Amino acid sequence: MLWNTVAQTVELGWDFYVPVLIFVALIAMAVPVWAAIGSSAILMLVMSGDLPLSLVGERLFSGIDAFALTAIPLFILTGDVLVRTGLSRKFLDVAEALTCFTKGGFGSATVLVCGMFAAISGSDAAGAAAVGRMTIARLVEAGYPRPYACALVAAGACTGILIPPSIAYIIIGLVLGISASTLFLAALIPGLCILFAILITNLVVNRIYAYEGGGNLTVMEWLANLGRSLKSGWYAFIVPGIIFYGIFSGRLTPTEAGATAVVVTIMMGFLLGTLKWADFPAMLVSSAKVNGVILPIIAFSAPLAEALAIMGVPQGFVTSATGLTNEPWLLILLMIGILIAAGCVMETTPNIVILAPILQPLAENIGMNEIQFCIMMITALGVGFITPPLGLNLFVVSGITGESILKIAARAVPFVLCMFVVVLFIAYVPAVSTTLLPEIYK
Repeated sequence: MLWNTVAQTVELGWDFYVPVLIFVALIAMAVPVWAAIGSSAILMLVMSGDLPLSLVGERLFSGIDAFALTAIPLFILTGDVLVRTGLSRKFLDVAEALTCFTKGGFGSATVLVCGMFAAISGSDAAGAAAVGRMTIARLVEAGYPRPYACALVAAGACTGILIPPSIAYIIIGLVLGISASTLFLAALIPGLCILFAILITNLVVNRIYAYEGGGNLTVMEWLANLGRSLKSGWYAFIVPGIIFYGIFSGRLTPTEAGATAVVVTIMMGFLLGTLKWADFPAMLVSSAKVNGVILPIIAFSAPLAEALAIMGVPQGFVTSATGLTNEPWLLILLMIGILIAAGCVMETTPNIVILAPILQPLAENIGMNEIQFCIMMITALGVGFITPPLGLNLFVVSGITGESILKIAARAVPFVLCMFVVVLFIAYVPAVSTTLLPEIYK
């Protein structure tokens, strides 16, 4: 196959297709993603001879030798400490007090607490597990069918990678050379759009099927209930307050904000008597396991990305796509389709490190702001968390409840559709991603 670029002709041969086919086969056989990427990258380098194998080890370490990546284990650890200290339940109490005046109030509270947890941990799977354990049984008691309750938690937890601080934005910022703080600021409005889209979808579904009643409080009763919840749990919001103020004011980098959040959360746990020294080994091991999944993928993706760049794959993809159509709106739809399809079969981290360098030149070619492209990409990939066959959040809530993944996925369809609408909104309206940014980024 020949892809003609303006400056050169890119010919992709077996040195490209064989590693790609092997990568697909390894993923299909449930080989760990980092091993599949590493094997394919090394094979591609051997077959093409584009990069000496003696440099592979150096690229593995240089790929993760970035100060920004230090923020990832810190945010993961913060989320783990938050759950173990019981502070996450304070979020649920306040969220429930905020929404108890409407029908479907506890369903709305579940979505809100997912967003609150996302504003600290930056991880969707952690949010699905933590919020699911707190809410699914109560959602069923309130009248929601168990599969729908699971789907609601899985959808709400998608905000884990969409609302800053997000691990996904740290990774894509590293891959494309963009400040994570800038991406966090740009992602705030789109992340909230996703949150409220899921919340409104739940209210509409609840209105149609009358799963949950409620909403009989007067204004004074609602305010009194909210006041009691805030009085008993206001201190839980110190942690997200530190993260948001520190990052968005420019006083703290994401790494510094993550470190501060860990220290403050641990201190609060000791002061409340809900955390003990004996809890630390389990917390550290749990966080290390999650971090140990992410960093090897980033490390092994570095030589692969370099090989693809040397072979001219990104430029070839741009030419191939623009050869199909010159209409920017169709090319945007093409990118969204690729991202959602990729998100359905593979985790976010490998999708970012593999697809971002390939798709970003196409986005630039049609005039899309690089910040807008990043927000669109992460949001589109987020749809895959509640879409089979991978659907990571579906597996998490299924593991908690024992409910069938297919039943949960069927009830998640309205949330998939509402998230897709928001993806289109982000893709075609640049202001959604750039409104909060300084003029230099617009």
